[in-house]
Amino acid sequence: MRIGQGIDSHAFADGRPLMLGGVAIPYARGLAGHSDADALLHAIIDALLGAAALGDIGGMFPSSDPQWANADSRDLLRKAYERVRAAGHRLTSLDATVVAQEPKLAPHIGAMREAVAALLNVDLGVVSIKATTSDGLGFTGRGEGIAALVVVLLE
Repeated sequence: MRIGQGIDSHAFADGRPLMLGGVAIPYARGLAGHSDADALLHAIIDALLGAAALGDIGGMFPSSDPQWANADSRDLLRKAYERVRAAGHRLTSLDATVVAQEPKLAPHIGAMREAVAALLNVDLGVVSIKATTSDGLGFTGRGEGIAALVVVLLE
């Protein structure tokens, strides 16, 4: 058994859709980044790669490489998990927390869980996603961006 953790954060940006957990979330601003900036999927990728001792998202999909510009993070997650599976591991538990003052994410948690489970081809019961605020503290509390924290267990 192997444990991995992933953390990602992105600032809000005008003129971009908000993608979280592979789901388009209705909101006035999206997240800034080289790809679609899905902070939740990026944290999942880092947790998976870290648990398998395969590096991190920046090593696998460097922002200096133009092929990853505006990439769909769902595709990045699939590719990363393929590498984890090829190394002989499989996901048995994923626990994620998204930190955002706005937008309210509770109505979207079910869709995000379903999307992540489908992307990783695991049962829905393997995937836990929660949302919280930081009670007005820090960059998330000031509404400047979103952060995601993820822990995974691989067998």
